Amino acid sequence: MSSPFFIGEQSTDSRPSTAGTNSNPFSTPDLSSRGPTPPNVEQRQNVSIAVPADVPRSPSYYGSRPAGFPNRTSSGLRIRESLAPPPSRPLTAHSTLPSLLPQRKSIRMRSTLLEDPSTIEKPWIKRKDPYQRISYYVTYGVAFLGIVASAIRCYFGYKSVPMLSGNLCLVLDEEFNTDTDTVFGSSGNWFREIELGGFGNGEFEMTTDSTNNSYVQNGYLYITPTLTSDAIGVNNVLDGYSYNLTDCTYNITNPAALPGGSNSNTSSQADLSAYYQACGAVSNATSGTVVPPVQSARISTRNSASIRYGKVEVIAKASKRRLGMCSSSLGIHLLTIMISQLWPAIWMLPVNNTYGPWPQSGEIDIMESRGNAPSYPNQGIDYVRGSLNWGPLPFLNAFYKTFGWWTQRRTDYGEAFHTYVLEWDSSFLRMYVDSRLNYMLQLPFNEPFFTRGDFPTVVENGTTPVVLTNPWINGTNATPFDQPFYLILDLAVGGTNGWFPDNVGNKPWLDGSNTAMRSFINAQNQWYPTWGSDGESSSFVVYVRGLRGGRLLTFFQ
Repeated sequence: MSSPFFIGEQSTDSRPSTAGTNSNPFSTPDLSSRGPTPPNVEQRQNVSIAVPADVPRSPSYYGSRPAGFPNRTSSGLRIRESLAPPPSRPLTAHSTLPSLLPQRKSIRMRSTLLEDPSTIEKPWIKRKDPYQRISYYVTYGVAFLGIVASAIRCYFGYKSVPMLSGNLCLVLDEEFNTDTDTVFGSSGNWFREIELGGFGNGEFEMTTDSTNNSYVQNGYLYITPTLTSDAIGVNNVLDGYSYNLTDCTYNITNPAALPGGSNSNTSSQADLSAYYQACGAVSNATSGTVVPPVQSARISTRNSASIRYGKVEVIAKASKRRLGMCSSSLGIHLLTIMISQLWPAIWMLPVNNTYGPWPQSGEIDIMESRGNAPSYPNQGIDYVRGSLNWGPLPFLNAFYKTFGWWTQRRTDYGEAFHTYVLEWDSSFLRMYVDSRLNYMLQLPFNEPFFTRGDFPTVVENGTTPVVLTNPWINGTNATPFDQPFYLILDLAVGGTNGWFPDNVGNKPWLDGSNTAMRSFINAQNQWYPTWGSDGESSSFVVYVRGLRGGRLLTFFQ
């Protein structure tokens, strides 16, 4: 609604313009500021209309102007004011007209759903239900018993975890922070075992003392496999060559698994047949014999440190497979080659074969792995395994009763370093990776091992029946694992003992074949590219955090 418009003479004060102001144009104007109301003005709903009074005619021809009419000057001001822009208006408009209808007070209808509170019956106030009270007691009682039972279970679960008791004395702490000559020197902690007889597993590598295969760099120990053909040529590996290890250590180590091995490492005489098998090889294309195609390393603390009960911690990164590349008409594709056949291991052997040759005196495998890809059907590099080897005869090894493993679900053990731990005393033995929660094997010594093995009374060795005797009859429940053991680190390649099962993962040889190693050489273009060309990809990288013994530890220098 616009402001009131006056017709007729008013006071000489002109109406002030409201353009650009914040006044409400719809509100009732204040007419008191404009002077007296003109005569004969009717006010109707905020609209003022000026009606001129009856004036007598003038005797003039044209007549005279009545006194109440505006002159030209005042009319011009009114005209200019009427042409001014309208005042600004608020965004929200509201009417100020009074309501024409009388306001009535609404009456709320009474709900028929509600009764008079004084008439509602509350019997639970007068007489309480005893079963309701019992239900509360039962509910809270069962919840309380559940909490107590959970606490008791957690407590006894915590107490049931066997732990090493007593103080542990540091036997060996190797950080590999010196050079290679110091680590493997006469005063070093590590001894290189040099042989090529397969170490009782039919392995395809020879172990050397070359710095190409075992060396220290940047605080780490590297065990790296290389090709024998790089040293003597491919033709000599396959035919017409005699390879002898002049620095063979068989007379020192004398592994009992080899034919002719004795039960003591102090034997002054060695079986010549076993010695030649361990220290020399002849390649002959007619007979199918070859020189071991791979050179690697096997190092131990046999002459420096050993423990009988205690704790071993080794931080290592397993050797890993590589991704090979092949080309086709459609482009370049990445193929996972599953025939790496590398075998890294952290394990222990007895210093003396107190109970007889292997496996009568036992073997502790803290960590073993296969360097094959995670897609390998028989546990590749994403698995690590711990086990005990023991039995009354070499072909009655009951390791399948005492082994276990741990696995990585989104990576593998060749991508980063992991801590492999052995905890061992007269009542239990535990192997785990990184945390006790990740234990591969936890074995209580709660029964004799001969009873645990459930061995038959009589077995056949070929066609000859053999009556089994208990080699640990005078021992304890921990026998044969109650003697000093020393630590071994090695990187093996292949083998015919079943660690790499036949017909799995494109395995290029058969364990029962007399020419298994030659078949492995003939497939070199398949497995060697998976090792990588940088050397580190196929290396077993290690550093030993500590070798700690308990009160019954024995030092061997």
